[in-house]
Parts: sequence; C-alpha cells; structure tokens
Amino acid sequence: MNFEAIIGLELHVEMKTKSKLFSSAPVAFGAKPNTQTLPFDMAFPGSMPLINKQAVINAIRVCNALNMTIDDELWFDRKNYFYSDLPKGYQITQQRRPIGSNGHLSIGGRNINIERLHLEEDTCKQLHLGNYTYLDFNRAGVPLLEIVSKPEIRNGEEAMKYVERIRSIVTFLDVSNGKMEEGSLRCDVNVSLRPIGQKTFGTKVEIKNLNSLANIQKAIDYEIKRQESLLLSGGQVKQETRRFDEATKKTVLMRIKTDEIDYKCFTEPNILPIKLSKEFIENAIKTSPQLAEAKLEKYKQLNLSDYDANLLVSNKEVSEYFDAMVKGGANPKLAANWLIVDVQTVLNKQNISVNQFAITPDNLAKLLKAIEKGEISNKQAREIFIKMQDDNIDPEEIIKNMDASVINDNEVLLKIINEVIKENPQSVIDYKNGKNRVVGFLMGKVIKLTKGKANPSLTNQLIIEQLKGA
Repeated sequence: MNFEAIIGLELHVEMKTKSKLFSSAPVAFGAKPNTQTLPFDMAFPGSMPLINKQAVINAIRVCNALNMTIDDELWFDRKNYFYSDLPKGYQITQQRRPIGSNGHLSIGGRNINIERLHLEEDTCKQLHLGNYTYLDFNRAGVPLLEIVSKPEIRNGEEAMKYVERIRSIVTFLDVSNGKMEEGSLRCDVNVSLRPIGQKTFGTKVEIKNLNSLANIQKAIDYEIKRQESLLLSGGQVKQETRRFDEATKKTVLMRIKTDEIDYKCFTEPNILPIKLSKEFIENAIKTSPQLAEAKLEKYKQLNLSDYDANLLVSNKEVSEYFDAMVKGGANPKLAANWLIVDVQTVLNKQNISVNQFAITPDNLAKLLKAIEKGEISNKQAREIFIKMQDDNIDPEEIIKNMDASVINDNEVLLKIINEVIKENPQSVIDYKNGKNRVVGFLMGKVIKLTKGKANPSLTNQLIIEQLKGA
C-alpha cells in the first residue's frame, strides 16, 4: 500500500520591535532575566494593554507578501488556559478574526495555501534546573506573528523550503531577525498519512519546536517513515505530541493527546475593535522594505551572475553590506566577488556575521576602487585587506604608508621585462612555438622583481609585445 503525507505547519515569528505588543516594555534578546518588564507583562491587577502600532504595520506587510486578504478591523481575543509560562492565565491573540487570511506561497512552482496569519503575545521563558523551574518574564508580551499553512505540504524538503521562504520574507521586511537558534522563528509541524486516493485525513501527530531548517526536513522525513512502518505492520498511529532528537535523528514521544483543549475564547474586553483605514494599510505596504525577489532582479540588472545574485539575497545582512559597498562606489561584480569569497572566508573562520565584521562597507569599497584605478595590484589589495581588519583601518591610509602604488610606467616595466626575457631566452622560442604559458611564467618573474607592484594587465600586454618582436 502506498501512502500520501499530509503536512501542515504553524510558524511563530518573534518580532524585533522596540517594545512589546501590549506594553511599552523594551524587547531585548539576551538581557538579564526579568529586567525588561512592566506591570502588564507580569499581570499586575489594574494594568491595561496598549497596542503596538509597529507590530500591526509589520503584520500588514507580511500579509501582503503572502498574498493574503487583510482585515481592516483589528479584533483580539482571550485564549484561556493555565500554565506556568502564562502570567495572566490567558493569552491575548486573534483566535476568531485574524488580520490575514487565505494567502499562498509558491514553492517549486506549486502554491501552498496559507489559512491565516494573526497577532498574539509571547509567553514568558522557562528554565528547568533540577527540581526547580525559573521564570524569565522578559519574553512575556513580545509581539508574535503566527502563520498557519493549510495541510498541503507533502514532504520534508517542501516544508523546509516553505519555512526558508517565510524566513526570507520576515527578515527582508525587517519584521524579525529570523534566527531559529534564538527562538525568533519557531516551527510546529503536523504530520499524518493516508492511503493514496483516500479523501479523509489520517491521525495527526504534532512535532514541536523544530529549531533549524535542516531539522524540519529530517524530522518530517523520519516521522513519515515511522508512521508508514507502523501502518504497514497493522498498527495504529496515535494522536500525540513528539519532539525531534538531534542525537538520534528521530522523533521522540513527549505526551499523548486526547480531546482538543477548549480554550473558552472570548473577545478581549480591554481592547475595543480598531478600524484600520485604507490609507493606513496602503501606507504600510507602500513603505515596506524590498523583498529578496525584488533585490534579486536589481542585482541581475547590475550584470551579476545568477549564482552570485542568489548568494547575496540568501542573507539580508550580506545583501545590505553589498548595497552599501555599491553605494560607496565599488564595482558591483568586484564587490560581489570580494564579499562572497574573501569576506565570507573571514566570517566563517571567526564564526561571526557580516554585521560583526571589522571592515565597514565604505572602507572595503575604497579598497576595491583603488584596485580598479590601478593604484594597487590584487596581491597588494589582499595584503591591505588583512591590515584593514585591525580596527577598520582606512585603506587609503595604509596605501599611503606602505607605498603600495602600482607601477604603470611603460619604460620602467619594459626595462624589467627585457631583463627577465634576457635571463630566460628559451621563453622566446617556446612562445613562437605556440607555448603561450610562458607569458604567465615571465609575468611571475616580473611581479616578483617588482614586489607585486607591476600593473598586471599592462605587464601582460608588454610581455606579449616583447615576445612577438624578439
């Protein structure tokens, strides 16, 4: 018997707003526990919610990017349940009337429909140590977007690409940093199997808190195989919640699910419905930062290869660094090459992001402009690049102090070239016999004698002219 996988994803996107969804308490990842709170975050009696305008703007922008219908009235509900990470005993969310509905995202040429996108507040963070559980209320009230797909995903790879696209959207829109390892993007997956041709769904299993793109694919692929093996052997899939164990690469039982919880939802009495004007919605969309797709087209117009352009837009910080280099006057192709190769090598070695890189885009642009003007050679540029990493030293200052100017004088270069050819007479014979590699051999000799200062293109041209005329 052959089975079809039915997969639905729930993504929680933590916004990087300055303040929380319903209070003016700051949002700061990694701050000392319980230092980023106000009375409302900790459910003090009498404290009242105040809606974060930027969070609403962010939600509208993501809805638009996901081709969703945007509700022009903002409604909130209370989702009631008791748990230690929920200080009020309820969560303010948009259970019944989400801000976004009926969207879709194209993955591999196929549309994955999205059921809803709604705003809600995050819970506080729990830390379990021994027999004790510690609560950090810094996270309580941080604005979240929950994005719920329809059960139309069919395998782990498709799910991974779907999450990757949404992460790209929320990062390029500057809504979230999208860092799964920090919990800024959290993914829950529902997986069930049914015989091919059957209309009704099989028993659903939930996999909680997947923290990387790779783990999303691995967890789903394993769970599909686990359920398939169970059904083929005559067993039954139980409705349960599981987690992915990175060590064993398997999903592991957390708890058995019984009936669906009744959260006794009702309209939040302390937040009246808010009418969103047409102008407000349109302005939120009009002022949206560029998405990766728009930047990709822009980079192709700069004559970058598809490969380079795709690498640049795969990371928002890298894309912004590149944009700043081009704005600083760097040749786009040269800037892309240095960023993808030389800069990325340093980032990988130091295990840092491009935002932590010692050299600013402006200073790197100055270095590349010096190469283009023929003021320094590529060899010299890489030596200067290393020196620049000490406190972001201005390359112009280094060039001045190290006398790194390139030799562009024909007479000076010809004198050296003729000496090299005189010392290597066989090179003339070889060249006239069609062995063009001798040009590179002679070039190396000249570069060595000039300590890397010879203009490469001019030197190459003069060597060929001398060999032809010899």
